Amino acid sequence: MPVRTRPCPRPAPLRARLHGVALALPIALAIAMAAAPGKGRADTGDSNGLGSPASASLRFAINIDKFVYLKLGGEGSDVPTVAYTLAPAVPGGPAPSNGNNRTGAWSGAAPTFTVSASGNALPVEVRSNGGTVSLRATTVTPLASGSATIPMSRIGISSSDSGLPAPPLADSGNGASVNVAGTAFGNRVTVRNATWTFTYAPTGAQMPLAGNYSGQVRFTASVP
Repeated sequence: MPVRTRPCPRPAPLRARLHGVALALPIALAIAMAAAPGKGRADTGDSNGLGSPASASLRFAINIDKFVYLKLGGEGSDVPTVAYTLAPAVPGGPAPSNGNNRTGAWSGAAPTFTVSASGNALPVEVRSNGGTVSLRATTVTPLASGSATIPMSRIGISSSDSGLPAPPLADSGNGASVNVAGTAFGNRVTVRNATWTFTYAPTGAQMPLAGNYSGQVRFTASVP
């Protein structure tokens, strides 16, 4: 009796089975992510096939507070002191000395004063991210020796950086304000350093009464 044979169906190619497994993985991961508890919202993306990229978005929120910083003088918490010593000088003659009835050559011109300063060059630093910085000087106590006073406006201040000018000193209360030039973000952020030099050079018409004078000034930096 003849034997008949039937061809067996060919199994699916291996690549098709592997393809089916690969497609099942993103679905399982997506289900697991959806089932996991969480407080934040998530952004997900699916790929369209093997080798296709998936993407997800993320937003950032940054809150930056406004600040202003002013430093005058070196490190430490002590208030810096600027001191001047005025000594009379005889034009065309020897240096004056203590005592009575001392003789010496003299041109006949009126005596002048030589000024010796100490601590009168101070570093200053201004930092802010709050817009244009304004500087103002306030005379807290006037220059006084007993009942005698020297106008605080006789003290001059020069700056090594025109972008960080020193405000003028007033005889009492607040003086006029000056603006500091910004350095970044459309001049709304400021980081500047300079040296302020304080000078006192009275003329004959401004000659003060002899004595030991002291006073205090406060500098303030502010932003809008």
